[in-house]
Amino acid sequence: MPLVKTPWLVKKLKPRLTWDIKSADRCIYLTFDDGPIPIVTPFVLNILQQYNAKATFFCIGDNISKHPEIFEQVKNAGHTIGNHTYNHLRGWETDDQIYLENFLEADRLTGSKLFRPPYASIKRSQVKLLKAAKPGLEIIMWNILSADYDVDLKPEKCLQNVLKHTRSGDMVLFHDSLKAFPRLEYVLPRVMEVWSKEGYVFKSIED
Repeated sequence: MPLVKTPWLVKKLKPRLTWDIKSADRCIYLTFDDGPIPIVTPFVLNILQQYNAKATFFCIGDNISKHPEIFEQVKNAGHTIGNHTYNHLRGWETDDQIYLENFLEADRLTGSKLFRPPYASIKRSQVKLLKAAKPGLEIIMWNILSADYDVDLKPEKCLQNVLKHTRSGDMVLFHDSLKAFPRLEYVLPRVMEVWSKEGYVFKSIED
């Protein structure tokens, strides 16, 4: 299983990427990758609404094209939209120009200045290209990885990991995907209940 908490050295070595956000509030930044899709994304929206929580959804362009009505639900609920490429490309394995074009194809749908590279896989040359193509672009990573996509991870362990490591100002990465749903469905309502009782508020990342 990958590390739940992003090591400080990784963040130091990649200073052009945003890993967490300093906040005066007792605040957690919830983020969801890979949607929008039926069943899972509406489930997430319902849970967030129960806790008056705002989140950031890093959307795959192809999923936006396939499910525009769910994408509108996310926006209409007041959540922030981020770009997650059009086809969930792995940057290290993709030609820079192809990566840029895929990013721009998704950008036409999201219009966002927030971008999260799938698999945390992005070259320095790609960072430079994307920032030149989209002035003001911020590349958002995460500080807490739920690993809800790991089919071998028991939901109870996923919950335990997230609760143990999350602190104020952390960006927590979940996935609104079918692969992650068996763990997400168990974990999300429980972490929201615990964190709410502990006095946390839930904010989206400013675009």
